[in-house]
Amino acid sequence: MALLPRTPPHCAGVQRGDGIARSAIHGKPGVAAFTPCHHTSGQSKNDLFAARAGMNDLSKLSIDRDTKRGTAPARRGGGRLLWMLLAIALVAAVLWLRSGGFKTVIDVEVGSVTAAYPSAAVTLFNATGYVVPQTRADVASKATGRLQTLEVVEGSVVKKDQVIARLESADVEASRHRAEADVIAAQAAIAEAQARRSEAQARVLESDAEVADAERALKRARQLKDKRFVSDDVYDAALARRDRAVAVKASTEAAVGASAAAIAAAEARLSANRAALDEARVAVEYTLIRAPFDGVVLKKEADVGDVLAPFAAANSSKGAVVTMADLDTLQVEADIAESNLTSVKAGQPCEIQLDALPDVRLLGEVGMVVPTVDRTKATLMAKVRFIDRDPRVLPDMSARVAFLSQPLDAREQHARNAVPAKAVTQRDGSDVVFRIDGNHVVMVKLAAGASLGELREVGEALKVGDKLVLNPPARLRDGVEVRSGAAGG
Repeated sequence: MALLPRTPPHCAGVQRGDGIARSAIHGKPGVAAFTPCHHTSGQSKNDLFAARAGMNDLSKLSIDRDTKRGTAPARRGGGRLLWMLLAIALVAAVLWLRSGGFKTVIDVEVGSVTAAYPSAAVTLFNATGYVVPQTRADVASKATGRLQTLEVVEGSVVKKDQVIARLESADVEASRHRAEADVIAAQAAIAEAQARRSEAQARVLESDAEVADAERALKRARQLKDKRFVSDDVYDAALARRDRAVAVKASTEAAVGASAAAIAAAEARLSANRAALDEARVAVEYTLIRAPFDGVVLKKEADVGDVLAPFAAANSSKGAVVTMADLDTLQVEADIAESNLTSVKAGQPCEIQLDALPDVRLLGEVGMVVPTVDRTKATLMAKVRFIDRDPRVLPDMSARVAFLSQPLDAREQHARNAVPAKAVTQRDGSDVVFRIDGNHVVMVKLAAGASLGELREVGEALKVGDKLVLNPPARLRDGVEVRSGAAGG
């Protein structure tokens, strides 16, 4: 601290250190302000000037209190900022460690285990089509009339000639009864004519006997006349009797001929009446609508009370009663491309999959290739017969047909667990796949399995639906955390 000269008593208003305090107040550290007293003596003035000169030299040794007071708050503010940065870094480190820290998360493509069939390995090409019955009919009536009864519904199984519907038949039934009566009358007329003919034939026999007796009598009368034992009158009487017997015989023979003609006419009438009766019976039969073959009713086309007419000539009439089909004749009519024509032939083995029964595979074979090309689609139609029958197969179901290069045995008709070939990789000389379990992968070793096209059989090591890593990277290992990316096949 700088030493100041002693202040005279008469300059009590000026205190030592006031200058220093005021300098601090005005922001001028290191310079001590000094206010001289105008009432000092000459010696005192000289002392004051010497003291002020010494103060200028000693001010360099003084402590800069103002500077320390000014910088201390700045140092305290910097410390608080440092502690705040350290706290933020600590929280970030904790969150990073909780989120995995140094663990590596690998983005992978995901596939799945599917149920595959061995037929995929021997499939030449596939085609789509529909199930179509080869025997199908719209059953209608040949007669015009009102539908009286309908004895079947959709799905009814019917046999050939079974009555499925009836028309009103009162008028044709009456015609049939009249024809039956006419037949009976014709038969009676024939019987009567035959009786008359028999009677005439009996009279012919009687007249023959009479003629023979008359001839004998005439012969005796001639002999007696020649000997003149009898008169001419006796002879004439015998001659007249003979002539009368001959005439009666001719008459009875004519009656026999007439009765034969009557019989022929009656038989002709009987034939006509019988034909009329057959016609009436046919008319009655037309009112009975029968199944033309064994099959199943697919659709009901008319209801009770509707008027049926052949060919549905009237707008208010119906042509058919029901539509039915023989389900034993079901075939798949598939459209095949022209380019596959050389790969298909009659008798070729096929495997049929129905969209309605996705888990069912049915064996079939090519029945025929229709020799007609649809030039608008550049396709041909192949008709594929069912070898395996399933009662759930119905007409008009959509189907997918795999045309095979060789037949399948019974073991190859069942589905097998398979994985995409690009999911299989090598680890330590073994074929493995990586199954996704939550957010991590589990390495699964595979036994030897057959190739099923783009798939590989895996047996029971995996289940259908298990998620797998496709195209596993070389750094992927058991237990590594993964993140699913795009879904693969």
